[in-house]
Amino acid sequence: MKNKIKVYRAMHDLTQEDLAIKIGVTRQTILAIEKGRYVPSLDLAFKIARHFGVNIEEIFFYGEEPIRPRPGD
Repeated sequence: MKNKIKVYRAMHDLTQEDLAIKIGVTRQTILAIEKGRYVPSLDLAFKIARHFGVNIEEIFFYGEEPIRPRPGD
């Protein structure tokens, strides 16, 4: 799952540590989510979105490549 947490942190002048403290997780958790190494629970994803005052879909999205037809199809 891809996300825009780093973008929203920059817009609000927050460090990873600042955001982590505000939503009750560790800085390492924020880092792992930003890097795509950890998919947050739905509860945590909503906490992050609520903190920034946006819908969850504005921060998190499924990053799958579009399906392209095969040659000859």
